[in-house]
Amino acid sequence: MQIDELVQYLNLLPHPEGGFYRETYRSDAIIPLSALSGDYSGDRHVATGIYFLLTGTNFSAFHRIVQDEMWHFYSGKTLLVHVIEPSGRYQCHRVGMNLQRGELPQLVVKGGCWFASEVDSLSPEDYALVGCTVAPGFDFADFELAQCSELCNHFPAHQEVIKRLTRS
Repeated sequence: MQIDELVQYLNLLPHPEGGFYRETYRSDAIIPLSALSGDYSGDRHVATGIYFLLTGTNFSAFHRIVQDEMWHFYSGKTLLVHVIEPSGRYQCHRVGMNLQRGELPQLVVKGGCWFASEVDSLSPEDYALVGCTVAPGFDFADFELAQCSELCNHFPAHQEVIKRLTRS
């Protein structure tokens, strides 16, 4: 399929971090704030899920959320997910179906890690279509978009990838 067809058929919208998305699941069950540990500001749904489409000419900028996020590969080119742990450890994960090249169809990014993603192609026709499941459920109150200078100051060893995959 072409990118514009995927956007149309899946009813995708532009995402603030880059790419396109649509929420496909939000559990009815709620976890009360009193039962949550960490930096939550209120009750959260048990889990949420989205479609996420990234093109070869775009990227998902470095950001972090409080929750763990599981990525599921559906189609297209390999997705590179760049993760910087709070300790400063950096890894680039290959999410896709070429198992012989070290790709895996699922990836979990732990809550509190900074992460960004890009398609392993610069071609405007290429894309990666994935799903993301977040538990406890995603809320924009838990979302922080990285500021390039702050992230570079905190993780100077990773300035090259930070500068390439931030928008401010």
